[in-house]
Amino acid sequence: MQVSLFRTLAAVMPRWMRLLGAAALVLGVMATSMASQAATLTIGGKNFTEQLILSEMTAQYLRSKGYDVELKNGLGSVVMRQGMQSNQLDIVWEYTGTALIVYNKITEKLDPQQTYERVKDLDSKIGLVWLNPAALNNTYAFAMPGKLAREEGIETVSQLIEKFRSNPKMQFAFDMEFVGRSDGLEPMEQLYDFHLERRNIKQMDPGLVYTALRNEQIDAGLVYTSDGRNKGFDLKVLADDKGFFPAYAATPVVRKEILDANPKLADELNTLSAKINDENMRDMNAKVDIDHRAVSRVASDFLKQEGLVQ
Repeated sequence: MQVSLFRTLAAVMPRWMRLLGAAALVLGVMATSMASQAATLTIGGKNFTEQLILSEMTAQYLRSKGYDVELKNGLGSVVMRQGMQSNQLDIVWEYTGTALIVYNKITEKLDPQQTYERVKDLDSKIGLVWLNPAALNNTYAFAMPGKLAREEGIETVSQLIEKFRSNPKMQFAFDMEFVGRSDGLEPMEQLYDFHLERRNIKQMDPGLVYTALRNEQIDAGLVYTSDGRNKGFDLKVLADDKGFFPAYAATPVVRKEILDANPKLADELNTLSAKINDENMRDMNAKVDIDHRAVSRVASDFLKQEGLVQ
């Protein structure tokens, strides 16, 4: 009886009402589809200037493309990695050397391209996709106050170690992670044949290492090669003459299911990656760390300068 009533009503219903109902159904399906693709993308970032800039830049760029974005930065390397593996983060900028040695425990010496291919293959097995690397190799280095290095004629890490052997009271500064990392101080001591006692080591925030070097409060410290303060603070970045530090190419890494749900995302992130290199990243780092400009402003200015946003 009820089915018959519905059929009768449908037969007498004006055509325009039936068309309106069909249109509403189509729009509902489209809205559902759009909602599934518009789910919030969570971008992670580490706890130093370059990562704050990269993560902020990515958030601004993707918002301009219509994505809903949440930014979670200020994280340690291991915490950020866990966030990706536990689906709490969707997009990060990671460094090939960190992924190779810290996350995947590979000690084999590889060139930059081999390093990228190896981590890309290993992470694909756990649903993490490495996109195109930027022309940005932010590897570690030892640095000295420029004046002291010039006075001592020190150009390389080996020369620094020779100086340390004659002056075992020298002070070295490192960030909180490096002393305990598998690609950190201990294997470097083995390669360069030296050993630092606890009294020789000062652990501090990465940014404070640069200030301590500038003020000659320490003899040498661990820095990042793309940091603008190396030049701005007159620091001498020493040559890693025994090749301890691997390549650390900055690369966008995205969870595969996020790429599958957002078909344009890979190309969009590769477009951003192609604009970043050692020189412009060093300049951006300097604007934040030396000129004290806001990270959000530096990121915005770069995106506009490169024509990535209006």
